[in-house]
Amino acid sequence: MNVVLPDNSEIELAGGATGLDAARAIGSKLAEQAVLVRANGRVQDLREPLIEGAHIQILTVRDTADPDALYVLRHSAAHLLAEAVRRLYPGVKVAIGPPIENGFYYDFDFPQPITESDLQKIEDEVRRELKEGRTFDRSEISRAEAHQRFLEENEPYKVELVDTAEGEITLYSQSAKGGDRAEFVDLCRGPHLQTSKPIKAFKLTGLAGAYWRGDEHNKQLTRIYGTAFYSQADLDAHLERLEEARKRDHRKLGVRLDLFHLEEVSPGSPFWHPKGMVIWNELEAMRRRENARRGYNEVKTPLIFDKVLWERSGHWEKFRENMFLIPEDDHTFAIKPMNCPGHMVLFANTLRSYRELPLRYAEAAPLHRNERAGTLHGLTRVRHVTQDDAHIFCTREQIEDEIFGCLDYAKFVYDLFGLESSFELSTRPDNKLGTEEEWDFTEGALRAALDRRGLEYVVTPGDGAFYGPKIDLHMSDSLGRAWQMGTVQLDALTPERLGCRYVGADNTEHTPYVVHRALMGSFERFIGILTEHYAGAFPFWIAPVQVRVLPVSEKHREAAQVLVASLAEHRVDIDDSDETVGKRIRNAELEKIPYVVVYGEKESDESLAIRERGGEQSTLSLADFRAKLATMEPWQAGAEPSLTS
Repeated sequence: MNVVLPDNSEIELAGGATGLDAARAIGSKLAEQAVLVRANGRVQDLREPLIEGAHIQILTVRDTADPDALYVLRHSAAHLLAEAVRRLYPGVKVAIGPPIENGFYYDFDFPQPITESDLQKIEDEVRRELKEGRTFDRSEISRAEAHQRFLEENEPYKVELVDTAEGEITLYSQSAKGGDRAEFVDLCRGPHLQTSKPIKAFKLTGLAGAYWRGDEHNKQLTRIYGTAFYSQADLDAHLERLEEARKRDHRKLGVRLDLFHLEEVSPGSPFWHPKGMVIWNELEAMRRRENARRGYNEVKTPLIFDKVLWERSGHWEKFRENMFLIPEDDHTFAIKPMNCPGHMVLFANTLRSYRELPLRYAEAAPLHRNERAGTLHGLTRVRHVTQDDAHIFCTREQIEDEIFGCLDYAKFVYDLFGLESSFELSTRPDNKLGTEEEWDFTEGALRAALDRRGLEYVVTPGDGAFYGPKIDLHMSDSLGRAWQMGTVQLDALTPERLGCRYVGADNTEHTPYVVHRALMGSFERFIGILTEHYAGAFPFWIAPVQVRVLPVSEKHREAAQVLVASLAEHRVDIDDSDETVGKRIRNAELEKIPYVVVYGEKESDESLAIRERGGEQSTLSLADFRAKLATMEPWQAGAEPSLTS
């Protein structure tokens, strides 16, 4: 059989050849350094057979920054962790151990609890394994054999996984270099390294509780987190980023800067303080202003709907477990977790004309999602969600322009905050509804809009929604961390289900397409990410306090108050406490206030002592200072207004 290499050249292999065979055919050094193969865009173990005509890419130990190469390294490191834990803690039961972003974890059922102090002992045992060396071998086994094997080993979690797994059952065994027996055998789909040699840096990073299969009705297990890299330098850099991330944790900064707090009386629902609401309101003002410029109509729909609507839209089947339900006599109502059905009911209130399209509805309504308690995390995972939501009703011919407009808007928002953006096109899933021709058209429309906007993007086959393809919007913060933010989705199914119709130019009725669009994702999560991105030092235009005036002594307070009044178009306060000027300057710096004006004997409207956040000092007249502040509009942060939709 033949396979195709990245340069479009072909190599001939024997039938049933694996990725490792392909690497050997190219060169022995490549085979030695190979860690993974991508075949037709899908990652697979080097020891899995390839298919005829597959487009392949061999990843090696040199691909240290490739997410898939790190994925397989960390997956193998997780198995080394499981081996070490089983050796150190007789009677422990092993559950699952997948790679995750920036590392891996493994869940265990320990006979006795362990603590953070035990991690060093476990890490030392893994290092001993690495020094000794391990090989990873893949094998296939029947479901019955696997069930019996793990039953005899008294591994109940593995037995359950075997009994509920789909497809073939595969095992991975790891053996000491030159050894003739397996040190550890795990139920696993892979992929894995050939040997442990590429794992040059390993670190356990923490403990947590985790319910088996994420269900709070199941037993709580102990989750051990760790990470691994191809070099010690990469691990050191990662640990430095983690330390910086801990300093920037929005949950701590949010309290320190008096932005918000959380209470057990309403889990996952932030209590916003006045300073936090300044940031919220500035984002909301920006959203409304930009929506108006781009032809959106603000609407307001109910918070509670009869379950009949959710059944018609398809959300009852797909999302019921995440809804807060309100039983009432012979009816069940639900607090809305998303705006889509309400906007479609609004559209369907009357028969529309094609002349009204595109019709763009926008609403930043409070939504509620019954997220499990164990998944809640500050502002980034909440139950009370406020999305910058919009739905665009359009004709088939208008789709590309509307998608382009959404992408243009997204680029504006992310550039506004200095966030590096990236885009991901998700195509038809296996459970898709609709014809192949319809999917060809909708995917093509999204591709055309991305290409027209000149955006680079990756394609993730099969990750689209069941009703249509989507573009996921990602951004990277100042620490290089990637966040999945907004989404732009194309939908013809839900408007059909909910009776959305318009009369076309041909004088017959048609179902509109709907573009679902959220750019910030949610105000809560976006503010949490911004807090960490800026380490609390927000840009001037969203800073809760923009200017603080410090009278040097009591006799300067009256003049300082007059100065505050003269800057009333900005958010200005005064610190006239009895603390020393130095202490008050330090307090302002800790509160991340952009500008401090020290007012004493030498100061006047013609000569103000200005101290910028970070320590830079200057002397300006009041007129020049006001002129400088007047330039601090949102786009001064680095993004020019863009309006091409």
